[in-house]
Amino acid sequence: MHTMSKQCAICGKKSIMAWTLKKLRGKYNPTVKKRKFPNIQWMALASGKRVKACTQCIKTLAKKK
Repeated sequence: MHTMSKQCAICGKKSIMAWTLKKLRGKYNPTVKKRKFPNIQWMALASGKRVKACTQCIKTLAKKK
């Protein structure tokens, strides 16, 4: 399975585009588009294989043990 470096190998979570909102004269003004990345960490699976997984998946797999 081919995965990108900034994508979770378990759930497939990847980056999103988000607007930065600034309040200007009482109104919210969308100013800058910014890419937000998930918190991806290296993790060892039970089989011994190392994959990049988001922290939510790591926490969920730790619960199942």
